[in-house]
Amino acid sequence: MDSSQPIGMFDSGVGGLTVASAIKQILPNEQVIYFGDTAHLPYGDKSRDSVIHYSKRISDFLLEQNSKVILIACNTASAAAYDHIKQYVGERAIVINVIDPVVEFISEKFPGSKTGVIGTKGTIHSGTYQLKLKEKDPTCQITSLATPMFVPMIEEGFIFDDISNAIIRSYLGKPELKNIENLILGCTHYPIIKNQIKKFFNFSVEVIDSASIVAGYVQKILSEKQLLNQGKKGENQFFVSDYTEYFEKIAKVFFEEKINLKLLDLWK
Repeated sequence: MDSSQPIGMFDSGVGGLTVASAIKQILPNEQVIYFGDTAHLPYGDKSRDSVIHYSKRISDFLLEQNSKVILIACNTASAAAYDHIKQYVGERAIVINVIDPVVEFISEKFPGSKTGVIGTKGTIHSGTYQLKLKEKDPTCQITSLATPMFVPMIEEGFIFDDISNAIIRSYLGKPELKNIENLILGCTHYPIIKNQIKKFFNFSVEVIDSASIVAGYVQKILSEKQLLNQGKKGENQFFVSDYTEYFEKIAKVFFEEKINLKLLDLWK
């Protein structure tokens, strides 16, 4: 590996763009190659074996693009496939998930706190956050809630409106999240509705956005391995397995630049 190689990353859809945007802010010299597996969206209701299968094929593609990092920018895939992908990729690239950096952050900044976790069914039912948080901080109290409607809601563009506010109220008003001190957005789609979530809790709950935390972790790892790009940056590239107008629209909002979206079916 050398420092000029790109950072490869993938998600089931637009959610990982929140992480891509944070990487752009913190690491402006790095080239990003992003793959949104919109053909199989959402990952949260897929079987573990299916998510592992998708993740391996996308990792092959990112390795073909000479990526020095494969960032699993999806909580469901991080929970289901990280260990498999790390073993599969081996020494060919650095594999990073979006769960471990957040767990480390919570255990250091909010020890012993009552923490809520929301995410897809796949992420919540895996118990990954609960297990890892307890390992890091046995004194913490963890409560979790699957919020599966959030991803299709966001992917269809229902944000900052009556529909999204009604769905947010329906989920976050449940007793599982009563009296929490902080809330982990356990899906990279969710930062898109972060302000609506904060407003629901009257800004009294610390809402943890994983994007900046994960981007900072990537910076730390690349710095430690002396792989931060110091030379000329390549052009950022964005691929999807199924084209949607909304993806391109929200990609421009998050990346703050014109995006040339390429359609690529890895399963032909």
